[in-house]
Amino acid sequence: MTITPILQENNPEIARVIRTVLEEFGVNKPGTVYTDPTTDNLFELFESESKSAYWVVEIEGDIVGGAGIFPTKGLDSDCVELVKLYLLKEHRGKGIGKELMRMCIVEAENLCYEKIYLETLPELHNAIGLYQKMGFKKIDKPLGDSGHFACDLWMLKEI
Repeated sequence: MTITPILQENNPEIARVIRTVLEEFGVNKPGTVYTDPTTDNLFELFESESKSAYWVVEIEGDIVGGAGIFPTKGLDSDCVELVKLYLLKEHRGKGIGKELMRMCIVEAENLCYEKIYLETLPELHNAIGLYQKMGFKKIDKPLGDSGHFACDLWMLKEI
């Protein structure tokens, strides 16, 4: 397994991973990253913002997951969003998601953020458990303007 910063050539594979996971949980709907046009161009999105980062997980030559941080429009300057944390089913439960989150938290600290925000859906219950183990707490309303209006569960972590 290797975890590396996203490359342009990874765009189609990570977009496929994200959409596969959302289909698996039945949340492949408008208002999520499923229909977000940036999902097909993650390298360009993260390349355009200096205070962001995105990593992909590769196993035996295949991209099987990824995660990143991004200063979503409308967030306070000391807050960054944990974005697009997805792993294919057969690679969950092995500590990969936890390692991706750890990398995101460390990078957020390196970039001088004080809080990490995320949006999710109740259907992604396994991820919610991981978020809670990593210190995220549920909050009552969304922060920022991600455009993901279908997400109705919001969490925040002080770092």
